[in-house]
Amino acid sequence: MINIRYALLASLSALTLHLASAASAQPSASAAPAASDASAAANAELVDGEVRKVDKDARKLTLRHGPLQNLDMPAMTMVFQVKEAAWLDKIQPGDKVRFQAEKIDGKFTVIRLEAAR
Repeated sequence: MINIRYALLASLSALTLHLASAASAQPSASAAPAASDASAAANAELVDGEVRKVDKDARKLTLRHGPLQNLDMPAMTMVFQVKEAAWLDKIQPGDKVRFQAEKIDGKFTVIRLEAAR
């Protein structure tokens, strides 16, 4: 009876070691999504917007925009911080733009901005 227990325990240990080594030999399933998430963020879709107000002193931009998928935000008009203050010299109310925004340090910030085509 004791020999059967030892044999069973040895078999389970060997199987566990085999499965663990097989799993470590395969590429991590979580590594692929992380890489694709990073590239998806870099290539995130730009959103159409219209400049409503430019506040150079506060480094803010008011935009009427479509839905922001990455921020789970519906279409609306709102104020954003801007990553680059120089952008504010190149736009004025009424301009059509395409942009990408993220929440940085608790503030909605435009991180990419270009004129709409």
